[in-house]
Amino acid sequence: MNEGRGLRDLRGFIFDMDGVIYRGNRVLPGAAEFVNQLRRAGVPYLFLTNNSTTPAGKVAERLVGMGIEATAPDVITSAEATAAVLAAEMPGGRALVVGEAGIREALVDAGLTLTDDHRAADVVVVGMDRQCTYARLRAAALAIRRGAQFVATNPDRSFPAEDGLVPGAGALVGAVEIATDVRARVVGKPEPEIFRYALRHLGVAAAQTAVIGDRPETDVQGGQRAGLRTIAVLTGVGTAEDFAALQPPPDWIFENLTELHRAYFDEGWHAL
Repeated sequence: MNEGRGLRDLRGFIFDMDGVIYRGNRVLPGAAEFVNQLRRAGVPYLFLTNNSTTPAGKVAERLVGMGIEATAPDVITSAEATAAVLAAEMPGGRALVVGEAGIREALVDAGLTLTDDHRAADVVVVGMDRQCTYARLRAAALAIRRGAQFVATNPDRSFPAEDGLVPGAGALVGAVEIATDVRARVVGKPEPEIFRYALRHLGVAAAQTAVIGDRPETDVQGGQRAGLRTIAVLTGVGTAEDFAALQPPPDWIFENLTELHRAYFDEGWHAL
């Protein structure tokens, strides 16, 4: 499954972040070396994260602090993709947000108006919110029951922290779904729309691009639905057994980015 021939035909990469590049504040094995070698070789890459809490520029600063070469345009968040979708569908719409700075700033930058009034909201947007209160969930539920659209930045029920798996945006989305009997429309992974959005920015064909992720249900299955090649790493949520059980399984499985680096940049590699 990890043969290098097809792997070295790839001409672009889309990285998940939590569980692939870092875990909590700890950079994961091989991440800096592989990403920086891609940049030196002129191989395009992007970081695509379901995390909606932090603006792209701040994410890039965090990566640089870990020794990984990145700028804001190299980072696409579920917040950015969600804001782009809503701006196209409801220009100037009013959004009631359960979420942090990343999604709030993205929505404002895209021309939407934020509101705390459930009676005025055209859409409720739910993402990760580590300061979420009952009052905020209550307002979200009331707005949706009034007829506001219900959009989720991502469905991740948990994400890997240094001390284990902790609740993610999907936990809050689930709470609002239960309270309203309404299913959220998801923009982030595993929906194909966010991968296609990333591909447009990357400028490489889907068949020559691989998504690298640690989650079977979002990174791998989402990438497959968008026509991408898929690479699983075992540094986050998914186990080797989880990935092997998928039908179809990912194109490649690696223990970490160190192994992927060695396989991609071996002596058979030829410059672009």
